[in-house]
Formats: sequence, structure tokens, C-alpha cells
Amino acid sequence: MIGGLLRRLRKTPVATEDEVRRLYDSVPVTLLTGFLGSGKTTLLNDILADPAMNGTAVIVNEFGSVPIDHDLVRTGSETYFRTTTGCICCTATSDVRASLSDLHEARMRGEVPPISRVIIETTGLADPAPIINSIIPGGAFAMGLRDHVVARHFHLASVVTAFDVLNGRATLDSFIEGWKQLAFADHVVLTKTDLVTESHDWAAELSILNPSARYHDRHDTGFQLPSLIGEGNYTISGKADDVPGWLAMERLAKHPDHAHDPNRHGDEIEAISLSHDVPLTPQAVETFLHIVTTNTTSGLLRMKGIFALTDDPDRPLVAHAVQHRLYPRQRLERWPDGDRTSRVVLIGQDMPIKPIRELFDVLAPGSAKTQRA
Repeated sequence: MIGGLLRRLRKTPVATEDEVRRLYDSVPVTLLTGFLGSGKTTLLNDILADPAMNGTAVIVNEFGSVPIDHDLVRTGSETYFRTTTGCICCTATSDVRASLSDLHEARMRGEVPPISRVIIETTGLADPAPIINSIIPGGAFAMGLRDHVVARHFHLASVVTAFDVLNGRATLDSFIEGWKQLAFADHVVLTKTDLVTESHDWAAELSILNPSARYHDRHDTGFQLPSLIGEGNYTISGKADDVPGWLAMERLAKHPDHAHDPNRHGDEIEAISLSHDVPLTPQAVETFLHIVTTNTTSGLLRMKGIFALTDDPDRPLVAHAVQHRLYPRQRLERWPDGDRTSRVVLIGQDMPIKPIRELFDVLAPGSAKTQRA
């Protein structure tokens, strides 16, 4: 570490005391969570667009073996950005600590600009308990020097949860992860309120799950999303009685061994990852999107894709769906990186995998590179 610091200082004409001190200060970490389709990536992009958020490092966890979210996060060229894939409920401790350790090493080597904060965006299926345990004092056991380094140089400052008012009640009825994401939050951001016609006191309803959280309407005039990015220290004080119990259970739990499969979450939820290496016709893509999102028996929870289209292969199409609601498509001005394959990830319960794969295959006969998820 000292050698890395010296190499960094040699690159810098004048090293200020503040620069050296910041390398050893504990960096605040904000956990950005929320169930599938709640709008986490949109919130993250809005946060990163604010000049006050310069110096933010980003870690994104994706569910499924083909990452897509990393192409949808708009980061600056100097922003430290890392993605992990898989079922974070079982691999959170190792993935989060490894990512933070890599960030610290990059800082010490002078490979990244000064970092003021870290935002970790979780997959929508994430149980926040193992992630929180991996960062807070007295959480998951330190397994080696790396874990001690992370504990010294990073601390959990806050948990921000996105809550989709269109689908939130159904999520809470069906998925314990949705409950826990709310229960651990310092701030709950109500999303998609612009799509409902009736007003509702969500804070009063959700405070049963988390009486200490602050509730914010994403579309309220004057709402400042960057102000939610914490600078203090996370605490479970005032949160529901279940929270300390969940953390304690997580420390003792032995998770089922399915971390080897990045496309499964438990026994029922899985992802289908599909890709084509040639541009597709706009009509073929629209037909595929329509069929998979209107089939009410498909078990679809979330769909996200980026497609190369024959009418303008340099401007990819981005598509999103939450359950059976297909949102307006968007054309990007350019591809985020050198990967120009059309790829889509569908996440659901008991999905008809074979028919979905066959449907995608016929979009471009003979060129499919589909894989089971």
C-alpha cells in the first residue's frame, strides 16, 4: 500500500496534506436497493448527473449471467465502476468486500481519481441483510486481511430503497425481499407516482414496516435526490423489531449452495439470458417484446434488453418491462461500449423457458447465441 501511495505521489507535482489524508479516511457507502423494476438505475443516473456527486464510485450487482444494467448506468470516464453478477443473497459478503477491496487498491495505486463516496446498487432480488452485515462493525466475520482493510477504509452510511407504487403492494404480498428492503431503509423513494391518478399516503402505510424511514416522492417539486446519499453512519436504531433479528440470523445462517449458478435465486426465480450477434428488424423486436410481456401466464417479473436494430445499428434500442407493463422504448445515441450484441434478460417465476428461447431464436435464424438462465 505504501509503495502504491508513493507511486501516486510521484505522478502528482504537489501532494497536499488533504490528498494524503483522504486516501486513509473511511469512505461512506450508500446502499441503493429496491425490488425488480422499482427504478433503481434511473435514480442512480439522476444522482450521478448532479455535479455535487463528482467523486462517486459505483458498484452494480446484476442478476443473470449476461449483464445489461452496466450499459444503462451513465458514468463519467473517470468514475470507478464495477459490476458483479449472480445471486447476491449468497455471495454478497465476498462480492461486496472484494469490490470495495479492489477499489481501495486502485485508489492506493493512483489508478482512479479521489473517491468521496461509494454507491452500491443491488439486484432487485437482493436481501439487504448480508450486504449490510458485510460492511457494518460487528457484522460478518472477517476472513482475512482483505476484510480488515475494507472495515478500516469503508463504512455504511445509509440505505436508500426505491419503492414502485404501481407494483409495490403485489411485491410485498409475494416476496420477503421487498419487505426487508423497506425495513432496512433510512430513506424510501416512491417511484412512478406520476403514473397514478389517485393520491395516497404511502408514508402512513409503509411506516408499519419501517417507522424510522423518511419517505420521499420522486416527482415532488424540489426533491433533491443527491441529498439522500449518506455521509454519517448507518444505524438500525428506531427500525422495526425484525431488523436486528434478521441481521443476527444472517450471521448464523448457512446458505444453500447455489452461488455457482448466477441465474438462479432460490428454487423458483430464475433468469433467461438471450443474445443475437446480428442486428434485428424493429418489427421482430417489437413482436418479441409484445408476446413475452402480454402473456399473463409467463411468470415474468422483470425484463430488460438492449438491441441492435437494422434501421440504425449504431443507435441501440433499450427496452424495459415490469411484470406485464412494457415501458416506452428508448434509442441511445451510441453503444455504451464495444459489445454490439442484442441481449435481453428476463427474470421470473416458473417461466416457460423453452418457448421463450425458441421465440427469440427465430428473430434472426441461424445467428442465435442463447443460453439458459
